Amino acid sequence: MNEYEEKIKKYMDEHKVKGQHLSFTQSCHSVAEAALAVGASPEDFVKNICLMDEQGNLIVAIVKGEDKVDKEVVAAAIHISKIKMASPTQILLKTGYPCGGTPSFGYDAIFLIDTKVMEKEIVYSGGGSENALVKMLPQELQKANQGKITKVRKCRLSSPKLF
Repeated sequence: MNEYEEKIKKYMDEHKVKGQHLSFTQSCHSVAEAALAVGASPEDFVKNICLMDEQGNLIVAIVKGEDKVDKEVVAAAIHISKIKMASPTQILLKTGYPCGGTPSFGYDAIFLIDTKVMEKEIVYSGGGSENALVKMLPQELQKANQGKITKVRKCRLSSPKLF
Protein backbone atom coordinates (compact mmCIF):
# COMPACT_ATOMS: atom_id res chain seq x y z
CA MET A 1 0.00 0.00 0.00
CA ASN A 2 1.45 3.37 -0.96
CA GLU A 3 1.29 6.76 0.79
CA TYR A 4 -1.84 7.86 -1.11
CA GLU A 5 -3.74 4.70 -0.23
CA GLU A 6 -2.69 5.09 3.41
CA LYS A 7 -3.87 8.71 3.30
CA ILE A 8 -7.41 7.87 2.12
CA LYS A 9 -7.67 4.94 4.55
CA LYS A 10 -6.67 7.26 7.42
CA TYR A 11 -9.23 9.84 6.25
CA MET A 12 -11.94 7.17 6.15
CA ASP A 13 -11.05 6.01 9.68
CA GLU A 14 -10.83 9.50 11.18
CA HIS A 15 -14.06 10.74 9.56
CA LYS A 16 -15.93 7.46 10.03
CA VAL A 17 -16.57 7.08 6.31
CA LYS A 18 -18.32 3.75 5.80
CA GLY A 19 -16.76 1.85 2.96
CA GLN A 20 -14.16 -0.75 2.12
CA HIS A 21 -10.70 0.17 0.82
CA LEU A 22 -9.40 -2.37 -1.69
CA SER A 23 -5.78 -2.65 -2.92
CA PHE A 24 -4.71 -4.64 -5.97
CA THR A 25 -1.49 -5.58 -7.73
CA GLN A 26 -2.96 -4.69 -11.12
CA SER A 27 -4.01 -1.26 -12.38
CA CYS A 28 -7.49 0.13 -11.69
CA HIS A 29 -6.85 3.33 -13.65
CA SER A 30 -9.58 2.78 -16.24
CA VAL A 31 -13.10 1.57 -15.54
CA ALA A 32 -12.41 -1.58 -17.59
CA GLU A 33 -9.24 -2.35 -15.61
CA ALA A 34 -11.02 -1.70 -12.30
CA ALA A 35 -13.94 -3.95 -13.26
CA LEU A 36 -11.53 -6.79 -14.06
CA ALA A 37 -9.59 -6.28 -10.82
CA VAL A 38 -12.65 -6.45 -8.57
CA GLY A 39 -14.81 -8.79 -10.66
CA ALA A 40 -17.69 -6.35 -10.97
CA SER A 41 -19.61 -4.75 -13.82
CA PRO A 42 -18.32 -1.48 -15.32
CA GLU A 43 -21.72 0.03 -14.44
CA ASP A 44 -20.80 -0.24 -10.74
CA PHE A 45 -17.95 2.27 -10.99
CA VAL A 46 -17.87 6.03 -10.74
CA LYS A 47 -15.42 8.46 -12.25
CA ASN A 48 -14.30 11.63 -10.53
CA ILE A 49 -13.90 14.25 -13.25
CA CYS A 50 -11.82 17.12 -11.90
CA LEU A 51 -12.56 20.59 -13.27
CA MET A 52 -11.39 24.09 -12.41
CA ASP A 53 -13.23 27.40 -12.45
CA GLU A 54 -11.60 30.69 -13.46
CA GLN A 55 -10.56 31.38 -9.85
CA GLY A 56 -8.77 28.03 -9.56
CA ASN A 57 -11.41 26.32 -7.43
CA LEU A 58 -11.71 22.57 -7.83
CA ILE A 59 -15.02 21.10 -8.96
CA VAL A 60 -15.44 17.33 -8.98
CA ALA A 61 -18.22 15.89 -11.13
CA ILE A 62 -18.95 12.28 -10.19
CA VAL A 63 -20.57 10.17 -12.89
CA LYS A 64 -21.06 6.48 -13.56
CA GLY A 65 -18.13 4.85 -15.32
CA GLU A 66 -19.78 4.68 -18.72
CA ASP A 67 -20.97 8.31 -18.67
CA LYS A 68 -19.25 11.53 -19.67
CA VAL A 69 -19.49 14.90 -17.95
CA ASP A 70 -21.20 17.84 -19.63
CA LYS A 71 -19.09 20.85 -18.62
CA GLU A 72 -21.83 23.33 -19.54
CA VAL A 73 -24.33 21.51 -17.28
CA VAL A 74 -21.75 21.49 -14.46
CA ALA A 75 -21.12 25.23 -14.86
CA ALA A 76 -24.86 25.95 -14.84
CA ALA A 77 -25.38 23.76 -11.74
CA ILE A 78 -22.99 25.93 -9.72
CA HIS A 79 -23.90 29.21 -11.43
CA ILE A 80 -20.58 29.99 -13.10
CA SER A 81 -19.86 30.80 -16.71
CA LYS A 82 -16.71 28.88 -17.51
CA ILE A 83 -14.88 25.74 -16.36
CA LYS A 84 -12.06 23.66 -17.78
CA MET A 85 -10.60 20.22 -17.23
CA ALA A 86 -7.96 20.10 -14.50
CA SER A 87 -4.50 18.92 -15.52
CA PRO A 88 -2.88 15.93 -13.76
CA THR A 89 -0.59 18.39 -11.93
CA GLN A 90 -3.57 20.49 -10.78
CA ILE A 91 -5.40 17.34 -9.65
CA LEU A 92 -2.45 16.27 -7.50
CA LEU A 93 -2.01 19.76 -6.05
CA LYS A 94 -5.71 20.33 -5.31
CA THR A 95 -6.70 16.83 -4.12
CA GLY A 96 -3.45 15.43 -2.80
CA TYR A 97 -4.00 12.34 -4.95
CA PRO A 98 -2.68 11.35 -8.38
CA CYS A 99 -4.88 11.35 -11.47
CA GLY A 100 -6.30 7.86 -11.93
CA GLY A 101 -6.64 7.17 -8.23
CA THR A 102 -8.48 10.27 -7.06
CA PRO A 103 -11.14 9.40 -4.46
CA SER A 104 -14.64 10.88 -4.43
CA PHE A 105 -14.01 12.58 -1.04
CA GLY A 106 -11.29 13.58 1.40
CA TYR A 107 -10.21 16.99 0.08
CA ASP A 108 -11.60 20.48 -0.46
CA ALA A 109 -13.75 20.79 -3.59
CA ILE A 110 -17.24 21.43 -4.86
CA PHE A 111 -18.66 17.94 -5.41
CA LEU A 112 -21.50 17.29 -7.85
CA ILE A 113 -22.90 13.76 -7.97
CA ASP A 114 -24.88 12.71 -11.01
CA THR A 115 -28.38 11.47 -10.22
CA LYS A 116 -27.68 8.10 -11.91
CA VAL A 117 -24.91 7.40 -9.37
CA MET A 118 -27.46 7.51 -6.58
CA GLU A 119 -29.53 4.78 -8.26
CA LYS A 120 -26.79 2.18 -7.69
CA GLU A 121 -26.76 -0.24 -4.74
CA ILE A 122 -22.94 -0.13 -4.44
CA VAL A 123 -20.31 1.98 -6.20
CA TYR A 124 -16.56 1.70 -6.58
CA SER A 125 -14.49 4.89 -6.63
CA GLY A 126 -10.80 5.80 -6.70
CA GLY A 127 -8.89 4.51 -3.70
CA GLY A 128 -5.94 6.89 -3.68
CA SER A 129 -3.78 5.24 -6.35
CA GLU A 130 -4.11 3.52 -9.69
CA ASN A 131 -4.11 0.19 -7.84
CA ALA A 132 -6.83 0.87 -5.27
CA LEU A 133 -10.58 1.38 -5.01
CA VAL A 134 -13.15 2.27 -2.38
CA LYS A 135 -16.36 0.24 -2.33
CA MET A 136 -19.32 1.98 -0.70
CA LEU A 137 -22.99 2.82 -0.80
CA PRO A 138 -23.71 5.90 -2.94
CA GLN A 139 -25.42 7.47 0.06
CA GLU A 140 -22.18 7.12 2.04
CA LEU A 141 -20.23 8.70 -0.82
CA GLN A 142 -22.59 11.69 -0.74
CA LYS A 143 -22.36 11.87 3.04
CA ALA A 144 -18.53 11.79 2.85
CA ASN A 145 -18.24 14.67 0.37
CA GLN A 146 -21.45 16.61 1.08
CA GLY A 147 -21.98 16.70 -2.68
CA LYS A 148 -24.93 18.17 -4.49
CA ILE A 149 -26.97 15.56 -6.33
CA THR A 150 -27.76 16.87 -9.80
CA LYS A 151 -27.57 15.78 -13.43
CA VAL A 152 -24.06 16.41 -14.77
CA ARG A 153 -23.71 13.68 -17.42
CA LYS A 154 -23.93 14.22 -21.15
CA CYS A 155 -27.10 13.00 -22.73
CA ARG A 156 -26.56 10.16 -25.11
CA LEU A 157 -28.09 10.42 -28.52
CA SER A 158 -30.08 7.34 -29.33
CA SER A 159 -29.37 5.51 -32.55
CA PRO A 160 -31.91 6.03 -35.30
CA LYS A 161 -34.24 3.07 -35.73
CA LEU A 162 -34.08 1.25 -39.03
CA PHE A 163 -37.38 0.09 -40.49
